[in-house]
Amino acid sequence: MPQARTLTSDEISGLRDELTSGGTPTVWFTATAVGVPEGRSGKVVALDDPAEGDFIQIRPAGSKDVLSFSAAEVTVVKPPRKRKETQPVAARTPEPPRAAATAPEPQPATPQPAAKTREPQPAAKPVPAADDTSKSAPTANRRKPKPPAGATVILTADQAGQWNVEVSTGKKRVLRPTPVSTSAVAQAAKSLHEEVAAAVEPLLEAAREQQRERVEQLERQLAEAQRMLHELTE
Repeated sequence: MPQARTLTSDEISGLRDELTSGGTPTVWFTATAVGVPEGRSGKVVALDDPAEGDFIQIRPAGSKDVLSFSAAEVTVVKPPRKRKETQPVAARTPEPPRAAATAPEPQPATPQPAAKTREPQPAAKPVPAADDTSKSAPTANRRKPKPPAGATVILTADQAGQWNVEVSTGKKRVLRPTPVSTSAVAQAAKSLHEEVAAAVEPLLEAAREQQRERVEQLERQLAEAQRMLHELTE
């Protein structure tokens, strides 16, 4: 198999953009990859800081483990399929012609000795099968899965009382600021800690006051509309 081309900076940027958009790009392992056969594919699940060395987090095909690799161990170019080599068929040498068989001369019959009775032989003892320990032996060069990075959850509220949540794992942001209801924030604050609930309570109270004012305004508009309808129907 020809030497596979390793990742360039532009290809790494392309993988990072695809991960950011929610995709899982496919790469192939080169001959320098440790613990994975050359030409095997895998799914990229995360990219760390390139200064860390093995910064590409990949789940190899057929495996549930996420392993770390460097840019020299993978490529985005799919390797060509191996072709089976055909072996030449050896020329068959023709057999020499057989001579005509000559009929044997008749021989006088001789008495045959009586057949001996064979004694029964003891059954052979079954040989215990050798334990196959090769399957249970751990692979010497198998990589240990990298532990998952910690997660950061950020809640923010604007002047209008609208709450947003943002989630990041390590250096990767997995959830952009997304609106959440005020009631969900209140329930989460109560279940987390008393100090958390006390910190967000002023903001929740401001949101309640804003909703009260809106309800009162709508009630006044409804009363005015009912009065005008009553005048028009008299």
